Amino acid sequence: MNTKKLSLALLSGLVLTGAWYYRDTLLGASETGFPIAGESSSTPSATTTAVGPGATEGPRKVVAVDSESVYTGTLSAGPGGRVSKEVENNGEKVVEMLTPEQATSKLRRNEESYFVGRGKGVWRYDVVQVPSNDPIEDDHAEKIIEVPPTVVPVEEGQEAGPSDWMFWGVFDGHSGWTTSAKLRQVLITFVAREISNTYKAAVTDPTSKTPSPESIDNAIKKGFLQLDHEIIHESVDKVFKNPSKLVAAETLAPALSGSCALLAFYESRSKLLRVAVTGDSRAVLGRRGSNGKWTATPLSEDQTGSNESEAERMRKEHPGEEYVVRNGRVLGGLEPSRAFGDAFYKWSYDTQLKIKNQFFGRTPSTLLKTPPYVTAEPAITTTRIEPEKGDFLVMATDGLWEMLTNEEVVGLVGKWLDDQKAASKDGKPWFGSWFGGKDQGMLPVEVTTNDATGQRQPVRIKQWGVTAKDSERFVCEDRNAATHLVRNALGGMNQDMLCALLTLPSPYSRRYRDDLTVEVIFFGDNTENNGQVTINKEATATVGNDTPQAKL
Repeated sequence: MNTKKLSLALLSGLVLTGAWYYRDTLLGASETGFPIAGESSSTPSATTTAVGPGATEGPRKVVAVDSESVYTGTLSAGPGGRVSKEVENNGEKVVEMLTPEQATSKLRRNEESYFVGRGKGVWRYDVVQVPSNDPIEDDHAEKIIEVPPTVVPVEEGQEAGPSDWMFWGVFDGHSGWTTSAKLRQVLITFVAREISNTYKAAVTDPTSKTPSPESIDNAIKKGFLQLDHEIIHESVDKVFKNPSKLVAAETLAPALSGSCALLAFYESRSKLLRVAVTGDSRAVLGRRGSNGKWTATPLSEDQTGSNESEAERMRKEHPGEEYVVRNGRVLGGLEPSRAFGDAFYKWSYDTQLKIKNQFFGRTPSTLLKTPPYVTAEPAITTTRIEPEKGDFLVMATDGLWEMLTNEEVVGLVGKWLDDQKAASKDGKPWFGSWFGGKDQGMLPVEVTTNDATGQRQPVRIKQWGVTAKDSERFVCEDRNAATHLVRNALGGMNQDMLCALLTLPSPYSRRYRDDLTVEVIFFGDNTENNGQVTINKEATATVGNDTPQAKL
């Protein structure tokens, strides 16, 4: 990954003149920020534009970005609105930095939280999305399906009545948003249908009333592969039957873009959690140990060309092809080695050429010899959940894992839970508390050094120059656990970093942070709300009505 240097919060006392908007001075700035105030410049002075009401006189913090770096500083501006300046043809942009309050509003704009009062092993889940691309290329989906005993028989020692199948999915799109949107609409349906068929077949089998673990895994894989086949191949059949460029553009859109997929399936009666991963989104389980600290257990492995096991798999599938994996990428281009869509790595050379000649597209790569090079088949892990111990699951697109380690993520949620619990006991507001203070400098998590799971270390830490200890980095300010994670990923206690990263407009922001989609699922029994799923208004951005997103 090519990273650009981020220089933040180093020039809060400096005043930038209008001349420093210009390319020769901007690119001539050092990596620690703009030239010091008072330096001479032969560049003509530029006029600062102020648009909109409410601005005040005096210095205001600004963020400036060019083709290589981003800088912060203060700008001396007169009365008027927000400062905004773009220099045409050169790609520089200067914008007034968001205030901490505005940054918090942006963080919480898309947060959602739900109480699951069904007494089936899950009591709450939190979701948030923070875009970097415009529009955001990530997506997510949740669904709860009540399954009668005729489909999932009650075994000895299990609670009578229907079972809940609970699904959570996060989808990391790339080269557009259409593939991830398709997954949001139908992936859970495809998978649930195959699992249901597998259970129904087992019920009618006189030798076994329940399906084997392998058959359930195969059902999930079948659901993934059937949907990708529809996206990649059935779409082509449709457009050649109706050769219209408009139809082709709409029908082929999910094939031409791509998306990783991370799907969690929890069966309430067995308390088994299956996590299926296609791509490099990640799921991590948090579980409290006997010493009171949390342990972080990865339930997925990042599937990229940099993962040696994935690279070896592709080399075996395409023997003799020297460039099947190059620079950690499939054919030197795509980083995820498994994904939905991404038809240019799956269609044959002839199909791509035919689509290009008849509709649109690009000339196929000369490296394309034995497609498909990318598969949507997921890898699946199975874990028995212990709801009585307060297990939780964090699912997120790779935008989060570029910034935080597995242990930091679990420790941050653990700290968030501790603060919630303390507040419920003494009635004092936890919201806004800091990590500093006696015995609170470190996250409550066991730190391991096991690098054998294929997980990449956070690349942004080096890019941003983060060296602070836990007690100097992290903060609890949000009632939504997913928002809490994103805030700390983007700067935490360093408000200048947080505000600068959220100020950067698209497409500049993509150099420093990815789209972020995070879900946190809390296991435990909650029998309130008469078996319904209800909105947690304190941790949800806007509530149009009380209809929960998760459908029964």
